[in-house]
Amino acid sequence: MSMTDTIQRKLAAALAPTEIDIEDDSARHRGHAGHRHGDETHFKVRIVSAAFAGLSRVERQRRVYAVLAEEMKSHIHALNLTTLTPAEAEQ
Repeated sequence: MSMTDTIQRKLAAALAPTEIDIEDDSARHRGHAGHRHGDETHFKVRIVSAAFAGLSRVERQRRVYAVLAEEMKSHIHALNLTTLTPAEAEQ
């Protein structure tokens, strides 16, 4: 299973998003710290979930990082996160 698929599966199970978009941004980071040839290491994630209601931006990001804690230790070098509630996504 690809890292993109793993991220999708874990975030869907934990946060029940109404929208999720995951972009593997690894190719843009060739030669930078954390890049491993042939690996998925850098991602842009846009996730819309009611689970974020009432949480600050930092608390939302911590939630995502907690879900992906194991992957952050060994596979994911960088996450660019956009975390929204459904109402915020409509704006």
